[in-house]
Amino acid sequence: MINWFPGHMTKSLRMIDEEIKLVDVIVYVLDSRAARSCLTPEFDKRISNKKIIYVLNKADLSDEKATKEWVKFFEKGNSAALSVNSTASKSTKDIFEKAKALCKERLDNFKNKGVKRQLRAMILGVPNSGKSTLTNNLAGSAKTTVGNRPGVTRGKQWVKVNDYFEVLDTPGTLYPKIENIKTAHKLAFIGSIKDEILDRVDLAFHLVNELNLIDKNILKNRYNIDDSPNGEETLNLIAKSRGYMLKGSMPDITRASHALIDDFRKGRLGRISLERVGDGE
Repeated sequence: MINWFPGHMTKSLRMIDEEIKLVDVIVYVLDSRAARSCLTPEFDKRISNKKIIYVLNKADLSDEKATKEWVKFFEKGNSAALSVNSTASKSTKDIFEKAKALCKERLDNFKNKGVKRQLRAMILGVPNSGKSTLTNNLAGSAKTTVGNRPGVTRGKQWVKVNDYFEVLDTPGTLYPKIENIKTAHKLAFIGSIKDEILDRVDLAFHLVNELNLIDKNILKNRYNIDDSPNGEETLNLIAKSRGYMLKGSMPDITRASHALIDDFRKGRLGRISLERVGDGE
């Protein structure tokens, strides 16, 4: 069980409770490589009566077919869904159109009364899912602080997108106790859990196993290595292939672990989805 729930996350939940009554729609940002693991119970119980746009972010890093399946899965009822790469210019423009479509009845009611109504959205997601990058993309400029590590956004940030749309970026928030170890690993793989509280060698062992279940050629092709029976041996082979050696000609598996995790997070291993709609839990 991983328990990483720093004080700013508790404050974030309080802020969400205070502001949620002011918003028309939720923009729920999920890392498309681990969409199911990014669904947070702390959010779900707060937004059950809201219209929701599920944004499968970092779509340039995930398997295209799997991401399309997730979009179809979330596109139902009072929900809309789309996939984006929020680092690409203007890639988020359809979010506003989705919001208008979901809130059409409410907007029409205001229009019939002669009232110009601005839509307000709250952006939610786990740490490092790309919420602030997405917010800046929507706004067309750097309005919020971004970073490639969890916990960068700490406070409330309302951002005007246009004359009809305003969004609230919130700090990335997990849940107090992640009891499903597979979920915890996937959140750690994508960088949603602070690296400093993890054993990165152990995490790399699990990442090796996860990648081999998807396709044994992923690691073979990237590091020019042969098949190996377990995570430790694979890290030994990666270290030797990259020349990461300690004194006495011992493979530096710590350095190999850092390289593997970094390569996965930055897409150097290819477009990979850790979860698919039809997977069993």
